[in-house]
Amino acid sequence: MVIKKRLANGVRVLLERMPTVRSVSIGIWVGTGSRFEHESNNGISHFIEHMLFKGTDSRNAREIAEAFDQIGGQVNAFTSKETTCYYAKVMDKDAGFAMRVLADMFFHSRFDTNDLEKEKQVIGEEIKMYEDTPDDLVHDLLSATSFAHHPLGYPILGTQQTLADFTPEDLRAHMRLHYTPDNIVISVAGHVEEELIQEIESIFANYEIPNSEERQSAPSFNPGKIARKKETEQAHICLGFPGFSSNNEQIAPLMVMNNVLGGGMSSRLFQEIREEKGLAYSVFSFHTAFKDSGLLTIYGGTGADQVEELGETILQSIHTMVDQGISEKELESSKAQIKGSMIFGLESTNSRMSRNAKNELVLGRDRSIDENIARIDEVTLEDVQQVSKFIFDKPYSCSVVSPTGHMPVAL
Repeated sequence: MVIKKRLANGVRVLLERMPTVRSVSIGIWVGTGSRFEHESNNGISHFIEHMLFKGTDSRNAREIAEAFDQIGGQVNAFTSKETTCYYAKVMDKDAGFAMRVLADMFFHSRFDTNDLEKEKQVIGEEIKMYEDTPDDLVHDLLSATSFAHHPLGYPILGTQQTLADFTPEDLRAHMRLHYTPDNIVISVAGHVEEELIQEIESIFANYEIPNSEERQSAPSFNPGKIARKKETEQAHICLGFPGFSSNNEQIAPLMVMNNVLGGGMSSRLFQEIREEKGLAYSVFSFHTAFKDSGLLTIYGGTGADQVEELGETILQSIHTMVDQGISEKELESSKAQIKGSMIFGLESTNSRMSRNAKNELVLGRDRSIDENIARIDEVTLEDVQQVSKFIFDKPYSCSVVSPTGHMPVAL
């Protein structure tokens, strides 16, 4: 059971007790990410995430790291398209201490100018590393063309150009706009008592920033194509199809369909492309759901001389699914795999902390595992067929990173 409390200022606190474990995971979640940026400040959400580890009024960067090391804990953060999270996993006796250190980072980071310039270099290297990883780059290119002229298409890391211009005041201004109480969820899971909610309340109750009225427009899907020449051993392909938003009722049939298509080792793409034809080592599909849209992605990597055959095989697998649907055996196997994955995820305090926060940020409520399993159980062959036709009977986007930089004729 997830205990929820909304503070008077709008901050939401979630707590799930797990009596059989000895650890606690704590996350401060902010409902902001790269889609809430502009072309001129792309990457600022990720930059803020980095800077919160660089020192506060009472701790420098080393002391922040040592604070968690000395209690045998872990601390980290991440930025996505729509969320930013600062989280820690510690032993149960240290939950209060970990919460206070995270809050110190959240409220009292200095944004020192010297630290800022050093971190620009660090993130600049991170961008270069990403550019040098073709199977990552091809996914960024797919987002850029699928959501052309919309912030969902921006890279989370930003660019070298935008990075160079950030100032401490830029970061503070962005936080004032998006790090507002109504946009914050604090999620805790593990061997912890409700008293921790009282401590969180004492820390966050006086946090007052006017709530932002900035609204985000839903993106339009763009069936564009983009190819990038890069000295690589393989050609990397991504196909993108318009998907569903996080709260769309068709998410469950889509999950089942995607799992059959490219979700695992028994999936059609894996069996046809890797096992039968030996065209690729890595081939898979996945769906990314946003608040108001979604993207179904198919990825494959192969030698430059086999890229045409890979493209043809992917498209043929899609056409077969649309024309013939899936079998009863595939339906039941896919359901079992999805339900197993859901249940296995409950074994970690970190996964429960994350799950609860995402439910609150996206749905505004807790969605129990039993409810999710029931939705999967209800999926029929007809549901999968309808979703397949809805998604795949539309033009798709495509990105390629290869030694030639050519878009395969098949695509």
